[in-house]
Amino acid sequence: MTILSAQYLNDQVLNSDALDATPEIKKIRDSIEIVQKEIQKTQSIRSTELKSLEVLDANKVVSGSQTGLNVAELMKLMDYYKLKRTEIENILATLSDKEKTLTKNIKRLNDKIADLQNQNDKQSNGRLMLDVMSNTAGNYQLGVRYLANNAGWSPAYDIKARNVTLPLDLVYKAIVFQNTGIDWKKVKLSLSSGMPSQNNLAPILSAWHLRFGNTFYRTDGNQKMNMIQAAPASEIAIKGSRDDAGNIGDYTQINENQLNISFDIDIPYDISSNGKMHSVALKEISIPAKYKYYSVPKMDQEAYLLAEIEDYSKYNLLRGEANIIFEDMYTGKTVIDPNQINEFLNINLGRDRKLNIKREKISDKSGTKFFSGSKIQTFTYEITVRNNKKDKIDLILKDQYPLSTDKEIEIELIQSDGAGINSETGILTWQLNMVPNETKKFRVSYSVKYPKDKQIENL
Repeated sequence: MTILSAQYLNDQVLNSDALDATPEIKKIRDSIEIVQKEIQKTQSIRSTELKSLEVLDANKVVSGSQTGLNVAELMKLMDYYKLKRTEIENILATLSDKEKTLTKNIKRLNDKIADLQNQNDKQSNGRLMLDVMSNTAGNYQLGVRYLANNAGWSPAYDIKARNVTLPLDLVYKAIVFQNTGIDWKKVKLSLSSGMPSQNNLAPILSAWHLRFGNTFYRTDGNQKMNMIQAAPASEIAIKGSRDDAGNIGDYTQINENQLNISFDIDIPYDISSNGKMHSVALKEISIPAKYKYYSVPKMDQEAYLLAEIEDYSKYNLLRGEANIIFEDMYTGKTVIDPNQINEFLNINLGRDRKLNIKREKISDKSGTKFFSGSKIQTFTYEITVRNNKKDKIDLILKDQYPLSTDKEIEIELIQSDGAGINSETGILTWQLNMVPNETKKFRVSYSVKYPKDKQIENL
């Protein structure tokens, strides 16, 4: 058999009928019916109380001579009238408020249906019309595949670190959503990467170039390691269903080809067409890691704990947000970004306030001098690091000195106290091994010489 043409025809009647048949609409209509019955019941009670009030008012005027009542009995009758009328009026007020509330509920439920109908109008529900040709008579089975833009997934992780001597336990997850107009029932998912708070993200330094001219705003102060960026939703494919399920790792097949990675999950899932996010577990991985601390006190006078992972490409990680659980406590969020060329993948596990770090300017070692037509400014900073933890730690400490892009600006690094120097970026790095209660101090000093009649805006 040959398919000569395929055409999709939108059918508004079909859209409406399909929408009314959805469980969500049926549930709302059932709720409306229940509320309407409650309104009818309230109105009936209110009508009865109004008639009682009419009877009471019709008999309120009495005369002692007409009824044979004395003054004492007449007063008792009036007191009864006041009490009973107040009681009925309170009941009527309560019933009126209840009816208003129920009417608002009816409107809210009807608004929900209207919203769903508006969403349905934007979706394409209809008929697929095929022209086919066959030289041989017979029965043929057709399989239909289609692309839906309003469904997708994004990677997510749970990172569990019990202490700094054990491997990382990483739970690989997928956050799946769909708003196709069709609820997915007992489907197997195939997830592909093929389609295009106080944060815990440690800062990194970029080269600092001095220049003359207008005010220059550096953006490196806002740069963070592994910054979150929006990414398009990845592709989802739906397969048949199955009735049994076991350990999620046993039922997730990871396939890596030339262009993408796919996760085939042989467990059925129900995902409603409501655009809500559904968390789907893919795999649990134990990853060996080396732990170290990292600090850039010029930008943030705190230390960050990093987990360094070697040969990270073999874990098929994708860029995504991760929850951090350290020593059985939730400490915040970070980002796993394997899209890099570094030898090691560093995962930020959060700040550690048991490492005290301070960077301050040394006033008596800093200042400005004038020589002929030049000005020389000297800057000296002292960095103090103290390990208040009970364990030994490895710490990467970074600072920087400026670089010149103008021949009239001369920069000299005067003191770096044993730091590794990158002359191309001006970044200074200390690799520290510190025992408990140990304190270390480092000084950074540099001078900048330039014409005294000019101004450096970003010094």
